[in-house]
Amino acid sequence: MRMQTSCVSSFRCAALLPIAAAGLIGCPRVETPADEPVNTITLTVIAEGLTAPVALATAREGHDWKYIVEQIGRVRIIDENDTLLDGAFLDIRGKLADLNEAFDERGLLGLAFHPNYDDNGRFFVYYNAPLGADGPAGFDSEIHLSEFRVTSDPTRADADSERLLLRIFKPQANHNGGQLAFGDDGFLYVSVGDGGNANDEGLGHTADLGNAQDLTTLLGKILRIDVDGGDPYGIPADNPLTDTSGARAEIFAWGLRNVWRFSIDTDGRLFAADVGQGQREEINLVTAGGNYGWRIREGTPCRVGGTCAESGAGGEPLTAPIIEYLHTDTSGAPFGFAVVGGYVYDGDALPGLRGQYVFADWSRSFLIGDGTIFAAEEDDAGNWSFRELTVDGRADGRAGRFVLALGRDENGELYVLGSARLGPDGSDGTVERIAPASE
Repeated sequence: MRMQTSCVSSFRCAALLPIAAAGLIGCPRVETPADEPVNTITLTVIAEGLTAPVALATAREGHDWKYIVEQIGRVRIIDENDTLLDGAFLDIRGKLADLNEAFDERGLLGLAFHPNYDDNGRFFVYYNAPLGADGPAGFDSEIHLSEFRVTSDPTRADADSERLLLRIFKPQANHNGGQLAFGDDGFLYVSVGDGGNANDEGLGHTADLGNAQDLTTLLGKILRIDVDGGDPYGIPADNPLTDTSGARAEIFAWGLRNVWRFSIDTDGRLFAADVGQGQREEINLVTAGGNYGWRIREGTPCRVGGTCAESGAGGEPLTAPIIEYLHTDTSGAPFGFAVVGGYVYDGDALPGLRGQYVFADWSRSFLIGDGTIFAAEEDDAGNWSFRELTVDGRADGRAGRFVLALGRDENGELYVLGSARLGPDGSDGTVERIAPASE
């Protein structure tokens, strides 16, 4: 068992001042499980035959259907009996940019159901579309945030019902972000990558600043919009930049490289996993108006070649991550490659994990799937530490595949979405439930 302790927690209560209207309130609540701590888990396959499953969403319908997003442009349903239904709930493969089957970060990347989905049948997706004729020369694709509606058959959506809410031109193929989630405030939160390339520079990146620090662009941000107000959407009145001249009012937080999965826990805290570059991976607790440092810093340290400033262009402080780790361990062996955001566990199957943040790393190797599952917890002083969870029955104690995402069902149980393939191809993608280790 490997334990690492985050070297940062400069962020404490002061950075988590109440922002009740944003649905993200108060200081972290420490929960010390009364049960024995969990160090070993089992991964139980509940669905297979998928192609690059990259997200799991629920519709809060009162029945435990799990909607699985396949990167290639389909959404599949796993019903309450853990049966993968035939056909697709949504199939928009024809709307996507052409994907590279060997490896690609683009595709259908995000899904969220309206809080009143039972009544209005509305849901939202995030995907890479081909670059339109009006797109900047040399750009790769464009991000579409779109609304669709379900048909009278709850297992089928209307693929022709698309209403485009937001269009963002993407200069390069990598760093797309793509997480969608509704907060308790009823607003939709959206993660958008910095545009791609490396160092947040090059074609389509703001010179001497980078997109993530540039408040005039949506790239490198977490957005917050009102899908029930305005045309095509409204801006929440308490978004942090509504009164900042020249800034995009959709922005909720900035200074982010490529948030690959965020989640909002029952206390309203937003945990965001920001994939690092060459040095380290990080988890941030995101609040309204926070600047999380990229491209000035990569985690806590200065980015190699960066300016190493202490604040953003507007003088705002840079908020440190609560958890970070290097790509190699203390012996120099591979430790991780790209962080995968998860969830604060509040299910019943693993009482010793309750209140802990469960997340993952994609793989220790770029060529062979070797993902890792972690659990993190906070002490009374506000410091976070994390440990690797050993996967029972796997040869190396890890996931044994590329971990593409984690998911959470309506009962609070967690899932690992993975594939043995590097790219969005084949049909060996799986959904596995995190369960107690076998006796």
